Amino acid sequence: MEIKIPRCMSTQHPDNVMTPFFSDSEVIAGEAEVKEAYYVFSQLGCTEQMWDSEGKEVDHEVVEKLLSKYHDYFIKNILGRDLFLTYRVPNPSVQKEQGKILLETLHSIPRAYDIAKSVGIDIPPIFEVIQPMTKSANEIEMIKKYYERVVIGQRNAKVSHTKTVKEWVGDFRPENINVIPLFEDYDSLLAAPKVLEEYLQGKKQEYQRVFLARSDPALNYGSSSAVLLNKIVLQRLHELEEKLSVELLPILGVGSAPFRGNLRPDNVNNCGEEYSSVQTFTIQSSFKYDNPFRDVVNAIEMLNLSKRSDPMPIDEKRAILLTDKIIDDYQKQIAKMADMVNAISNHVPSRRSRKLHVGLFGYSRSMKGTKLPRAIKFCAAFYSIGIPPELLGLHALSEKEFDELHGLYVKIDEDIKDSLKFLNKKNLALMPKEIKNGINAVLEHYDYEDETNEEYVEVTSRIYHNLMKGNVAALSDDIKRAAWIRKFLG
Repeated sequence: MEIKIPRCMSTQHPDNVMTPFFSDSEVIAGEAEVKEAYYVFSQLGCTEQMWDSEGKEVDHEVVEKLLSKYHDYFIKNILGRDLFLTYRVPNPSVQKEQGKILLETLHSIPRAYDIAKSVGIDIPPIFEVIQPMTKSANEIEMIKKYYERVVIGQRNAKVSHTKTVKEWVGDFRPENINVIPLFEDYDSLLAAPKVLEEYLQGKKQEYQRVFLARSDPALNYGSSSAVLLNKIVLQRLHELEEKLSVELLPILGVGSAPFRGNLRPDNVNNCGEEYSSVQTFTIQSSFKYDNPFRDVVNAIEMLNLSKRSDPMPIDEKRAILLTDKIIDDYQKQIAKMADMVNAISNHVPSRRSRKLHVGLFGYSRSMKGTKLPRAIKFCAAFYSIGIPPELLGLHALSEKEFDELHGLYVKIDEDIKDSLKFLNKKNLALMPKEIKNGINAVLEHYDYEDETNEEYVEVTSRIYHNLMKGNVAALSDDIKRAAWIRKFLG
């Protein structure tokens, strides 16, 4: 069966301000996430839903609930053929304490097939899983081999003198699964093509999907560095695709905040042009719920009708040189802001029930002890005091290098101008000198006029004042108020 790889993947990233109508709580969880899957399929026109078992509670009965609650819809729109549920699983190499969740998730895949078969659908509804924080081919291989040798292999095990497991409980399908590696940090992103080449050696596959992070690299290295890293990888994947004659189909994890990708319903061409070889773009919660319904549907339709093409050529040597310069100064600036960011993030409202993410800055023993929140709360903290994080690190570049950056990151002016709407120059004047001087140096490159919404300036000034005074009672409400004006949480 030929699989039509989606152009849009709906995800459960908690970057939304508004609560969707199908959730009884601001924190979307449990049954609301099952309703969400049906909603994005049936109303938004998104053909893929990520189902996240990494760092959060997950419902492994999602297929049974969808097919029982929305039977008529899914009899006509088949999971695994027309629509896709893609599990995101923990990586035991990094998240040892969640390793058994990976096994539980893999063992649930044949059960999902049994549910579909019971209503007359002889197609496995789940056949792909996403592995985060991938660093080696062996990590990908272990998931695939465990599924084939243990989950499927158990069917031939004897449970009595006369019966196998298959004869006792029925057959196990699908017989194999695709593993989608997610690359998230500097070294693993740049190594992604080599990892994939090693993994694909000796395999006969028509295609291989590969997931590139956008938010965590931005948090760890700066937004512009994240763009450059992704574009280098996309170029290398294209070269590998031609070498192996296997379609390599990238997924890019973009959010609505400029810092996290700047993919919104009103500017879908932005990402489409910057990352022309990407097959699948993530449609995160803010995209879905913080914009008018019709705009969301139209934007997803535009993406669905668009086609991927060759990547925009990039001078890798120059891109890495600029990336490294930005990273060094960006991380120095972040270290100066860490205490403030952590203090604000404690008051950023939660939108999904999630556990601590193990990343670089997000892990307390990394970056010389610097600990920061997850990317969404990190962004929300900066925006809530009127300091757009996109502007950090760029002061490291000379005038010539900044001009050169424009040739490598073609949408940089659009992204920065979008972020400048959330700049509070009054608060900027109160920041540590490394932040104030660095951002002012970047602003010299732009004909910046203070067109920021006065209400936004007022709210973010109040947030900063109350934070400094220790008046935290109203912080959460003001953080939400600022997010309403931005139309995204973080």
